[in-house]
Parts: sequence; C-alpha cells; structure tokens
Amino acid sequence: MTPPDIFDRNLRRLRRDRAAPDYPAHDFLRAAMLDGIAERLASVTRTFSDTLDLGCFDGSFRPPPGGRTVRSDPGAAFARMAGGIQHDEDQPAFPNASFDLIISAGTLDTVSDLPGALALARRALRPDGLFMAAFTGGASLSTLRAVLREAEGERPAARVHPQVDVRSAGDLLMRAGFALPVADVETLTVRYRDIWSLFRDLRGMAATNLLPGTPTLRRDTLARAAQAFAALADSDGRTNERFDIVFLTGWAPDESQPKPARRGSATSSLAEALKRRD
Repeated sequence: MTPPDIFDRNLRRLRRDRAAPDYPAHDFLRAAMLDGIAERLASVTRTFSDTLDLGCFDGSFRPPPGGRTVRSDPGAAFARMAGGIQHDEDQPAFPNASFDLIISAGTLDTVSDLPGALALARRALRPDGLFMAAFTGGASLSTLRAVLREAEGERPAARVHPQVDVRSAGDLLMRAGFALPVADVETLTVRYRDIWSLFRDLRGMAATNLLPGTPTLRRDTLARAAQAFAALADSDGRTNERFDIVFLTGWAPDESQPKPARRGSATSSLAEALKRRD
C-alpha cells in the first residue's frame, strides 16, 4: 500500500509556477545554497561530464565547464525557463548510471518521499559519482512558527513544514546507499520589518505551506500573528527570522574509494595509548 503524500503535489507545482515570473527578487536563500555547494565543489579535484540540476528553479546553477547538463523541476514554468523537463524528484525519470554529478538546491525539503528521492539520485549516479544537495531544515522559520502558534491559541494548525535536522539528513544519505556521507548545517538570519515582508519572500521563493488540508488563516489570527511578530522587533524595528540550510554530500560507491578500517585491525589498544599519556 502506497503511503499518503506528505505534501500536496499539485499545489507544489502551482506554487512554483506562481513564483517563477518574479523569482529573482526572492532567490536569496537558494543563492546562499548555491554558494555553499560551489564552495564544497571547488575542493573536488576531478572533472564531470554529465550533470543533473535536480529542482533547477530558473537554471541559475552554473555547472562545471566542459560537460552536459540536464535540468529538471517539479514546476512547468521553471522547467521551461531553464530549458529542462518537469519531474518530481521522488518519481523515476532517469536511467541508472546517467550522471556523474547531481546537484539539488532548495527543493528536497518539500518532497513527499525524501528517502525515495535520495535513492533515485543514488541510482542515477555512475560509480564514484557525486551528489550534493542543500535545503532548509533544522530550526528554520522558528519565529514564524512561534507567532502563529501564539496567534491560534489552544489548537494551532500545522502551518510550517516539518523540518529535517542535520543528523537525520546524514542517516538518510546512508540509508540511500551513498558512500562517504557528509551532512552539515549553516544558519542564515534575515531581518524583516514586518510579517508581511516574510510572507512575500516565502511566496516568492515557492516556500509557502504545502501540507494537505490546512485550514485558511482567519483575518483576526493573521492580525494577532503580525502583532506578535512586531513585538519581537529590535531597536531598528526589524524582527529576525532563521533559516537553517542543511548541506548533503555523498558518493556513489566505487572500489577506488577509501574504505573504513576493518573492525579489530588496530595494532595497539586504547588502554595502552592511555597508559602512555600518564
């Protein structure tokens, strides 16, 4: 039996199409993700001939030179803008061993089947191929979450997506079969003059609520949330909002990769080492 989707797939496509025309005015979060990926990629001393930009938005990711790049996005408008294909990351679309580099920035936090999406990416890589991803997770939108909970009182609805923390993200990489998995997190703090500015950014980056069946926010609830948000402002009249960017790096297994030491292969014991320190 197929489990129900965590996120509304059709709404996800519609929200991305809505965001596409004005996306460059709200792309600061994905720009930070791409900068982080580029920094990590710069330390990799090898060439890549076939790259997949998975969840490409407007195609702003610049792949390593000299190879072929395929772009895909869940939204038709973004896929069209980038000259790519429309495709949900957790649905099969590419043959096994099609790419030696897969990049995903800014979409995996709204994939209904994240373990499935990672497993598909792993299969689409050739041996010793590299996967790099970035998405919002951890304690992202903690201020918005708190003021909405306060505004709705005793029975608040789930209005901010569940977040994947960095430890869980690393575990998911291992479960998907990646070798040499690494997961780390960077925090970006953005200062907003009011809650409406935050809402505009979330709409503009296609990051609004995609949970099925969420009731519409009433005007009085919105007003209370706006007041609570403003009450947290600093002396400059700005309120901080937090975005945790989770970065993932993993390799498709290959015989050429370093292997962990075999259990029991150490030539000296921990007890002996501690005695030498006394």
